[in-house]
Amino acid sequence: MCKQKNNQSANTPSRRSFLKASSAAAGAALVGNLSISRGAHAAGSDILKFGLIGCGGRGSGAAGNVMNVDKNVRLIAMADAFMDKAIGSRDRLKNQYKDLVDVPNERCFAGFDAYRKVIDSGVDVVLIAAASGFHPKYMKEAIDAGKHVFVEKPHSIDAPGLKVVAQACAEAKKKNLSVVSGLCWRYHKGVQETVKRVHDGAIGDIVTIQETYARPPYRLTNRDPKWTEIQWQVRNWYHFKWLSGDDIEQSLVHSLDKANWLLKEKTPQTCWGVGGRSSMFEPKFGDQFDNNAMVFEYSDGARVYGFSRAAAGCHNETSDHIIGTKGSCNLLKFRIEGENKWRFQGNGGNMYDEEQRVLFNSIRNGKPVNNGKYMVGSTMLGIMGRQACYTGKKITWEQINNSTEVLNDGNVTWDTKPPVVLGKDGLYPCAVPGMTKFV
Repeated sequence: MCKQKNNQSANTPSRRSFLKASSAAAGAALVGNLSISRGAHAAGSDILKFGLIGCGGRGSGAAGNVMNVDKNVRLIAMADAFMDKAIGSRDRLKNQYKDLVDVPNERCFAGFDAYRKVIDSGVDVVLIAAASGFHPKYMKEAIDAGKHVFVEKPHSIDAPGLKVVAQACAEAKKKNLSVVSGLCWRYHKGVQETVKRVHDGAIGDIVTIQETYARPPYRLTNRDPKWTEIQWQVRNWYHFKWLSGDDIEQSLVHSLDKANWLLKEKTPQTCWGVGGRSSMFEPKFGDQFDNNAMVFEYSDGARVYGFSRAAAGCHNETSDHIIGTKGSCNLLKFRIEGENKWRFQGNGGNMYDEEQRVLFNSIRNGKPVNNGKYMVGSTMLGIMGRQACYTGKKITWEQINNSTEVLNDGNVTWDTKPPVVLGKDGLYPCAVPGMTKFV
């Protein structure tokens, strides 16, 4: 999850009418591109129906954010790998949002095919916040079915999956469907204003960006001896590379997205890094590194340094420091120093609410938004950084875009053997820089 400051309670937006075409098109067969008004809502109604795929903390939070900002919605279907997660999330949301939650037991779905049942349940919008390795597949099928989507980060955990995401975003444009990313800092008003000033030249040309995301480990699940190996790994998915993509993809990707934004989506030439597992050795920590450091090198000489750590008992920090030829910027303090000294004095708002407000307003206004460009670019930075740290090699942008490594194609059942199992030492093996091959 993002670490956020300067929240404010969101005000419910005024009701807005649907496109006139929504009523005109009701019941008619659509030929060619689908209209943005295509959906399950009844003609003459401004109720948007949405479903949730992935009922953990972030997914449940995203559903709540929708209902914070738009009271003319109904949550009508929910899916998770595990029924207890779906029911538990439904009950908590129902207790808080009352009549906005209309999810009877028969529309609480569980299993690896549960996402399809949400897509087919009559929803207009799908929120996707499942184990990250499944995001490309779920996103593609939702867009193929004509649904607007919100997709939590990371949008893929490997380069082939990211190509699926790029194609899905292109298809969404053809169908006039909205696609909103869970790279949430793009929706923080203080960050938006600070980035705008950097883009306007307040610190001159960017020379160096330091991105830091150091935190304790994400939620750990105690193992029930009745669980199979795959049930255990999916319950504890944050800590297995084939499900999460590693800590870089789960945490530092937010920071790399901010660097990508500041550099106006410019791509690096190369990346190299170091990383390993220094203290988080118990099996519950899976097969991931607990520390990573990497440098992205750009054609104009600029460099982005990324530091990621998920370890207990250590200093924690989330920060973005930008050095330019005329000054510097502390992005999360919304401050510029140097020739054009400035500090944001407003309220940054609640970026989690704001990303849902943008999504649902875009549907009501008939003006689709598509975050596809930075969804793909920033996610690729995370994949590139992980590959550089895991292999110990310097990797080019061309190489990472042509990587054939598939960590998870989404085709998983409860009988699937996980790609990583306990070694003879009782630990899950992890990558070894210098020995792990780039694929």
